[in-house]
Amino acid sequence: MEPELNAETDEAINQVKPESNPNLQVQFKSEKGRLLLLLPPAPEKSRNPVYWEELRQQLKHRLSGGERFLQPHTPVHLIGRDRLLDSQQVQEIDALLCEAQLPLKRIYTSRRQTAVAAATAGYSVEQQTTLGHLGQGQEASRQAMEEPLYLQATLRSGVEVRHRGTVIVLGDANPGSSIVAEGDVLVWGNLRGVVHAGAEGNRQCRIMALHMQPTQLRIADQVARSPEDPPAQYHPEVAYIGPDGIRIATAAEFALADLTTEETP
Repeated sequence: MEPELNAETDEAINQVKPESNPNLQVQFKSEKGRLLLLLPPAPEKSRNPVYWEELRQQLKHRLSGGERFLQPHTPVHLIGRDRLLDSQQVQEIDALLCEAQLPLKRIYTSRRQTAVAAATAGYSVEQQTTLGHLGQGQEASRQAMEEPLYLQATLRSGVEVRHRGTVIVLGDANPGSSIVAEGDVLVWGNLRGVVHAGAEGNRQCRIMALHMQPTQLRIADQVARSPEDPPAQYHPEVAYIGPDGIRIATAAEFALADLTTEETP
């Protein structure tokens, strides 16, 4: 649906007219109470590519065009699809949305580089193989577990990372941050946020951290909290599901027990 234009905006729009094909345009879509911002496909996969500067101009025109469902303070879910974005481009999109009083809530992408750039810049991100259930009106089919997602960043409060495989964070996960992974979760630093490994029900998944101080741990359908009294000395630890729920062991103890189990006939 084309935006309604006022006299001031009409002249600006005519200077840069978007492609007639809606799949080659920046689009806003209201779906299930959420506002979706859909970006065009990656330039290398389109016969009529939309490059960054044109994309930015299209977004500005959409925001200034007064589309009826662009209500201030409505959280926006950015559907990046297979488009490659760096941290600066994500921040520019966020800045344009903020000018329209639209907060950027989460970024969905099928590109690993975009997911890393967004998370490193402090945005909540979900990397997926297919984005069919967001912005395309159909359920996404289950995909095989993806390759690990490596993030060299500190996850600040309010940041959520979702991934259909293992997540490895080279940095801290601060209180108020969240990691949801279908595989294992490894935090090479202080783990003080919420972590859910094996999110699709895999009870063999594990959570590992140099310093384990989580707000909450979840593995598959099991939930545990960190002890109220912190240990006198921290060691690298592993959380896993045992016979009586989630257990936490030092990495050395876990490795020894795992090795003993493998050697038992």
